[in-house]
Amino acid sequence: MSDPTVVSLFDQDPGRSQDLVLDAPAGWPAPPDPAAYHGLPGAIVEKIAPHTEADPVAILAQLLVACGALIGRGAHFQVEATHHHPNQFVVLVGDSAKARKGSSFDHVARLLCAVDPAFSSRLSTGLSSGEGLIWAVRDPQAQDPGAPDKRLLVVEPEFASVLKSTGRELSTLSPTLRSAWDGRPLALLTRTAPARATSAHISIIGHITQTELRRHTTTVEIANGFLNRFIFAAVRRVRLLPEGGDPDPLNGTGLARYLTSVLKHAHTAGKVMLTPDARELWWHTYPQLTQPADGLLGQLTARAEAHAIRLALLYALLDGQKTIQPEHLHAALALWDYASRSAAWALGHTTGDPLAEHIHTALARSPDGLTRTQIRDLCQRNLPADHIEQALTTLAAASRAQQQRTLTGGRPAELWTAATAPDA
Repeated sequence: MSDPTVVSLFDQDPGRSQDLVLDAPAGWPAPPDPAAYHGLPGAIVEKIAPHTEADPVAILAQLLVACGALIGRGAHFQVEATHHHPNQFVVLVGDSAKARKGSSFDHVARLLCAVDPAFSSRLSTGLSSGEGLIWAVRDPQAQDPGAPDKRLLVVEPEFASVLKSTGRELSTLSPTLRSAWDGRPLALLTRTAPARATSAHISIIGHITQTELRRHTTTVEIANGFLNRFIFAAVRRVRLLPEGGDPDPLNGTGLARYLTSVLKHAHTAGKVMLTPDARELWWHTYPQLTQPADGLLGQLTARAEAHAIRLALLYALLDGQKTIQPEHLHAALALWDYASRSAAWALGHTTGDPLAEHIHTALARSPDGLTRTQIRDLCQRNLPADHIEQALTTLAAASRAQQQRTLTGGRPAELWTAATAPDA
């Protein structure tokens, strides 16, 4: 019997094998408005997409961030005294392995290595400390020549490890990344190896599963502005290609050569401004972007206007323009709208309490429920009872767990069950 979730589509080219397109899972965010695939980025995604199982939005988001990393600080949009440069932080959220997050970046990396052979030297991974990040883009000092290029793209396939690191006491990673997104000078003030990085241009691509994001997202990292500096994009496997696709779908298109020219032009674009029509659209849209959603989602998307204008800046630069035009804003708003819906999907009814999320995961895996004693055993009995009580109260208030009392020969037993199904 065939899988009912698969729709078979036959390519018009008889030389192509059958293309198996996968339906979106229930509750999945609707895809971005086509406006998001504007211009050169859209043309590149259009050529790559049929030859990979990866989500087109994954290719688009990583392409924009990677191009912004290559452009550097030679272009900016100014808001009051603040310069918004084309460096962005994005996190792809999808099932491990099945979402093809890594495959989507491989296509982007191949393209940008062709555009700039030195791209790989400015590519890094392993975000574990603020000190390490600053050292990678440090200024020259004494006998140390420093980093020859302050542009850095960090790709973190295990973004959950970053969230764990930022949650550690005395960790410098969160404040360093916040300053990096803002484009502020970075400093490491230690007695043995002081380091400073001025004019650093840091972009980040992270990959994580929805379950990991919910479990390791804390109210602290949302409230302090760390996570709202990231754009979140829900991604999935969109088709099955049993024999894979064309390993070099851009060959012969001229798009790599065109991108090389565009990036060279963007590198020295300077101050980018809105055209009169775009300015009118921005004034109309800005109040809507500043209206926060409720709860944790509102805090996670609190920098909507900053993300939107940075995305518009990227679209303009990749159009070879030195002004942001209405179509660039429409593209940016379409992608941001998808990011906002992705964040809502990814968070669901998460509490922001790691202990509560840990307990909920265990409850979801135990259809018969867990007693208070079993929950204490789950926590290895090394947590104060009031911490467990607070976590259970939080889950009950979020309608994610419910309590029942069953009669026994003595004191009634307290049984807790998950009120929502486990995450896929």
